[in-house]
Amino acid sequence: HTSLAIADAVAGIKKPVVEIHLSNIFQREDFRQISFIAPSCEGSISGFGMGSYKLGLEYFMKKLE
Repeated sequence: HTSLAIADAVAGIKKPVVEIHLSNIFQREDFRQISFIAPSCEGSISGFGMGSYKLGLEYFMKKLE
């Protein structure tokens, strides 16, 4: 999330993107609270451990309904 190269790649994706983090980045160091990919994402899920991936999948499954 702090990589400009990844931010450029995500910005070029024409499909919806959700940013997922295992830990809550907003409770970590200041530099980890900045996301360069967030402006190109529909949303962000963080702080639920491995459950963050499950929530991300559930989000996209709901979009398919």
